[in-house]
Amino acid sequence: MPGNRDRDSASSASESSEGSDWQDVEPDEEPSTVVSLFDEQTFPNPKEMLAYCKDKHNFDLLAVVKRLGLDFYGAIKLVNYVRSKVQHNQPLPEQISAKDLEDDQYLKPVLENDALLFTLDEVLEADQETSADPATRAMALEEELENLRDQFANYRLTVEQTLDKRWGDDTEPTPLTSAPKKDDSEYYFESYAAHEIHETMLKDAVRTDAYRDFIYNNKQLFKDKVVLDIGCGTGILSMFCAKAGAKQVIAVDKSDIMTKARENIFNNGLSDVITCVKGAIEDVVLPVDKVDVIVSEWMGYFLLYEAMLPSVLYARDRYLKPDGILAPSSATMWIAPVADPEFVGDHIHYWRDVYGFDFKAMQEGIYDEARIEVVPKESVCGKPYPFKVLDLMTVKKEELFFTEKWESTLDKDIDMLDGFLVWFDNHFNTNHDEPAPAPQVTPEEWNKQKQGNVAFSTGPFTTPTHWKQGYLLMPPDDSRKDLKAGTKLTGEIIYTVAEDNARALTVGAKWAINDQEMKSRSWKMK
Repeated sequence: MPGNRDRDSASSASESSEGSDWQDVEPDEEPSTVVSLFDEQTFPNPKEMLAYCKDKHNFDLLAVVKRLGLDFYGAIKLVNYVRSKVQHNQPLPEQISAKDLEDDQYLKPVLENDALLFTLDEVLEADQETSADPATRAMALEEELENLRDQFANYRLTVEQTLDKRWGDDTEPTPLTSAPKKDDSEYYFESYAAHEIHETMLKDAVRTDAYRDFIYNNKQLFKDKVVLDIGCGTGILSMFCAKAGAKQVIAVDKSDIMTKARENIFNNGLSDVITCVKGAIEDVVLPVDKVDVIVSEWMGYFLLYEAMLPSVLYARDRYLKPDGILAPSSATMWIAPVADPEFVGDHIHYWRDVYGFDFKAMQEGIYDEARIEVVPKESVCGKPYPFKVLDLMTVKKEELFFTEKWESTLDKDIDMLDGFLVWFDNHFNTNHDEPAPAPQVTPEEWNKQKQGNVAFSTGPFTTPTHWKQGYLLMPPDDSRKDLKAGTKLTGEIIYTVAEDNARALTVGAKWAINDQEMKSRSWKMK
């Protein structure tokens, strides 16, 4: 989940999706007519039906929603409450109160295939847009305009500071605005409210199939169990667990995507199993003391970008039973040398001749930031090395930033060493007390070791994922030319938190060629 920024959809389908023996939950076709709340009269759309109820039965559904301040779920309860009263020939109270709607039985549709419920979110949204008075809308526009002014002022200040620094004027500029700096964590959660990022993740068949296969092929681990889904997003993993027989699934997410998750869960008839809780896992109060299983898609670029794993470890220590299961259960991190002249030509040398013009100014800082790319396997020029294994059952938060040694041997002659590639494998274990696989165990080997095991790789030798690979590109001055097969590389890789953003990452590397002078460099992942 986490670590997903402006990514191309990398693997929208897979053979395993088509050939497996499970079935997707396909939504039924939505009914085309809307039945009155009070009789058998039908209408082509909710607007006409609600107008009829208001005119003929003196009941204004939208007015009651506003008076009670009901959210989407409250409105669903109200519709089913009214239909239940009518079905049992009971009169409505003179004024419906919030207390009348407390019972969760009213989340279950009274009328089968109730078209009003299928379109209720659109009805409520349309009513909000049309009912806003001019004064309220004007105030909202004024507030939006003021925010834009602040953003522009901050942008202008940033440009001035950058230019001053470049041209040697380091005097402190006068602030142009007192607008507070946006909290990095808030921005992180806001970014996951967008639909595009979730579409990209869902269409990553390597990722989504792995979770589905582990859950559906190990139903004994989920049947009648309590499951916690951290960073639930659209709710897909929670729904997998519910379909596998979980007694209760608690879906937690701080992003506003939770609104859509609730609707997805309701529309698929799983609201009686899945409980949605909005907020950070460290802040919310769960309706249970302990859970049997924790599922989470916490991985980011370079595995640890966006720092979501500490939240999973917090939940592990706070909520997971001693014999509980984590999915995934471990991750193995890899590094390999890369010789990629085609990439260097397309993205570095390109700027020296742009339609006959020299754009070398665009190369400023070009080696300072880590890149996220799908790198062809042919560009890997040495033996990959597994530099870190994270056993999620035992790893501690302070172990997520580290310095680890690595080594490799070139397996081909190369003109230039262009940098290093970093990726990770994820493993799903069915046994809570079984240790993480040895570093050299590949996902293919892991999947064959024991029935129920599942693993996948984000490396360059298999189907690309939306994580792609982390690319540490080095400048020519730090590299060596004309290296032969058999050349030995040794070094270290360093993961640290970025100074200006707790969710960002700085990756450093040290390397020596044939035990000669050690060189070093760091790259930022923002």
